[in-house]
Amino acid sequence: MTIIERSIQPYVEKYSFGVCSYLAEKWGLNEAKVRTYFIYSSFITFGSPLIVYLAAAFWINIKKYLRTGESLK
Repeated sequence: MTIIERSIQPYVEKYSFGVCSYLAEKWGLNEAKVRTYFIYSSFITFGSPLIVYLAAAFWINIKKYLRTGESLK
């Protein structure tokens, strides 16, 4: 693992919404592969999967609040 990978990967995992890890868990895939496929598809389609990613992040966040019964403040 290179120095760049060691410095970028924890940052991305800490501040991402967890969409790739959620999808990897649900589909039984490797999380790194899901992230890689998302990045490649974003480059190929000029960033349009970003809309799907943000919608999924919103939905996962709402689902988390509904399950725990917390208020949306």
